[in-house]
Amino acid sequence: MTIRTFEELMKAAQEKGPMTVVIAAAHEQEVLLAAHDAEELGIADCVLVGDRQDIARIAGESGIDVKRMMIVHEPDSRLVARKAMELVGLGHAQIAMKGKIETADFLRAALDRQYGIRGGGLLTHVGVFEIPGFDRLIFVSDAGVVVAPDMTMKVELVRNAIFVAQTLGVELPRVAILAATEMVHPKIPTTMDAANLAKMADRGQIRGGIVDGPLALDNAISPESAAVKGIKSEVAGRADILITPDIEAGNLLAKAITYFAHGRMAGIVVGGRAPLVVASRSDPHETKLVSMALGVLLASV
Repeated sequence: MTIRTFEELMKAAQEKGPMTVVIAAAHEQEVLLAAHDAEELGIADCVLVGDRQDIARIAGESGIDVKRMMIVHEPDSRLVARKAMELVGLGHAQIAMKGKIETADFLRAALDRQYGIRGGGLLTHVGVFEIPGFDRLIFVSDAGVVVAPDMTMKVELVRNAIFVAQTLGVELPRVAILAATEMVHPKIPTTMDAANLAKMADRGQIRGGIVDGPLALDNAISPESAAVKGIKSEVAGRADILITPDIEAGNLLAKAITYFAHGRMAGIVVGGRAPLVVASRSDPHETKLVSMALGVLLASV
């Protein structure tokens, strides 16, 4: 079944869960609310890593019951992410989640080979969006991890995004490699990369999805725009996955969807041996909750 809404995503995660999610630096209200709701819904069993007194104080002030959750006391903020990754590496948790900690510190611990999470692939961020007016979920990469991907990295971005989409039931996702224009210009390197990625997919070097590019954002998601510009493609106007040229474009697109289009987002980092939930510290607990649910589905594959 193709998952088309966050409601369907949550129900699917309930069927697969609960799985153990370890949260690094859990001393934050929205994080604790998400953990509480995940346990109540049967999506996750949460392990909270951080200063026990801080976690208990914030939970008490917010009226959040954390009595059923395991708390791993680690008062040193420099070590909370490492403790979380250690628990995942030992098999005590299937998913790691970032709490009130810098993303760079969280990912640095994930990349430490002693915990066995890194694997041999590239860690990439995939945002999943439920957008008013769309009949499907939209996947965006990379909005949070890979700063300036080269051609090799872009191949990994595409493959990881296809994996996430397929896990949510999109059997043959349509992948648009975005650029400022749908025309290939030698002086615009992103259009050259996009054309090369599309050709690699044509030759079977990228499997599991239909890849086309370069495509501008309008003709990637709007059938009308694609028709006006005369673009005939299985992807144009119907893209499921949007691959952005770099992290700046990805981050701006993700936040534009959220703040201008009132879309809802779930975010996940994939490419390692365990899903990593890396929501922004400004995200509400609903975003963190659905991101945990997404992690459960990916961990169940």
